[in-house]
Amino acid sequence: MLDSNPFAELSAMIPPAVMQMYVVAMFLLVVGGTIIDVIHKKSARYFFEAAKKAEKSRTQELSNGDRTSIFIKTVAEDVLTSAEFCNPSRRLAHLLAMYGFVIFVVTTAILIFKFPTNPDAPGILTMLWHIGALAVCVGGYWFWFFIRVDVAAEGNPWYRIIRADLFILSLLATTTFALLWSFGQAYVGWGTLFFGLFVLSSTVLFGGVLWSKFAHMFFKPAAAYQKRIEKADGSMANMPAEADAPAQFGLGIKRDLPRHY
Repeated sequence: MLDSNPFAELSAMIPPAVMQMYVVAMFLLVVGGTIIDVIHKKSARYFFEAAKKAEKSRTQELSNGDRTSIFIKTVAEDVLTSAEFCNPSRRLAHLLAMYGFVIFVVTTAILIFKFPTNPDAPGILTMLWHIGALAVCVGGYWFWFFIRVDVAAEGNPWYRIIRADLFILSLLATTTFALLWSFGQAYVGWGTLFFGLFVLSSTVLFGGVLWSKFAHMFFKPAAAYQKRIEKADGSMANMPAEADAPAQFGLGIKRDLPRHY
């Protein structure tokens, strides 16, 4: 089952051109939603103004080599390995969801544009499609039920939903229904139902950029890079310098576990 192309059977009902148009439409929704988000929240303007203001308080000039080194370190630590997460469980859940989502989206595009009618598409592609969706489910559900909702610390039940949860919920729905659709194609009624839910949830995921945290993934690397630059050139985002020996003040809030509910 993992090595079967789910889009090949679908092409008997939906022309490949329609599937490809849908993918392009989702891509345009992400681009358009991100642009509108930038204009509406003025995040790009704030980012550049803050960077320009920080330049006035820097204490040393960075060479091109320094900036390149910082860029590589940012990509390696903040993007590829998400080293900013101190909690190992949170970090692992994030990496599973992130890499799973990238693999799922890339393989979906390849299968739809290159092998839309070929049931014998390369097994590695179809297997990666299923593995990517499964990785998102593992990381996403782990985050939703065991990390996001820390009842001992926050007292919030798992079913408490706010607008910021639109991204993770639509992402989980997309990959979950994608897997159910793939495994349920042998059953006409169930296969059709799960496919409809798959399309609906993916439309919400890519079309809801303006109301979710989807656009956050584009700003996060730039913000992490700028933060490292400001620390290296001494500007420190116009904040006081770090303490020379913070350990002397003890564990602080880390002294006690957050179990006060």
